[in-house]
Amino acid sequence: MIQQLCNHPSGNFFLLAGPCVIEGEDMAMRIAEQITRMTCKLSIPYVFKGSYRKANRSRIDSFTGIGDEKALKILRKVSQTFGIPTVTDIHTAEEAAMAAEYVDILQIPAFLCRQTDLLVAAAQTGKVVNIKKGQFLSPGAMQFAASKVVEAGNNQVMLTERGTTFGYQDLIVDYRGIPEMRSFGHPVVLDVTHSLQQPNQTGGVTGGMPQLIETIARAGIAAGADGLFIETHEDPSVAKSDGANMLRLDLLEALLTRLVRIREAIR
Repeated sequence: MIQQLCNHPSGNFFLLAGPCVIEGEDMAMRIAEQITRMTCKLSIPYVFKGSYRKANRSRIDSFTGIGDEKALKILRKVSQTFGIPTVTDIHTAEEAAMAAEYVDILQIPAFLCRQTDLLVAAAQTGKVVNIKKGQFLSPGAMQFAASKVVEAGNNQVMLTERGTTFGYQDLIVDYRGIPEMRSFGHPVVLDVTHSLQQPNQTGGVTGGMPQLIETIARAGIAAGADGLFIETHEDPSVAKSDGANMLRLDLLEALLTRLVRIREAIR
């Protein structure tokens, strides 16, 4: 699958995009349908993203999901309906085999990227493993996370840059990390929207700077990212998770059109 994403005849970057968390079937299907239409029009390889459960929440009353099996079945329906691969997060080694029955790519959350048992369990499913770089790690340290998956017998690895902790309530993107992580021999994705989070807010809800989504994405393409990760929602103001840094869905196609032009220019 990685070869299909990275070596598309169009030469475009690939896209992982969708809502932060599966909120319901109708919502997921609408978003998937619209992004599939956009990406087909622009010849961008597309993977639908949706977390079946959010385990890392600031407050105990934060929304975590609609039920694991229910959400995973929605992800499988999205894939079967639109003929596209899907990606979701896993949080424990025990979840790897379960999620692998429904999705094509298993994503390791940034805070868990050093968890050996989780990485090995994901590797052993034979699925593509997308490892998000911890906000606390250098790009160079990610070679060791990737090697755990490879040494467990799975060469299907992607690495995702999602910002580095800067002070207590901000993140920065060091674009030098993109070519450095690419040198390990794995595709590198830039998580545009999570890079714009503002964590540890006093109210216990993460903030964000969505007005900078295009700036971060443009720079990522120029720096050589193989793929982009963008969380999007029909109305981020009512999203049940990460609405503060998500892109409004009706803005996505124009953004992708401009990013394709940058990709063409640097090629």
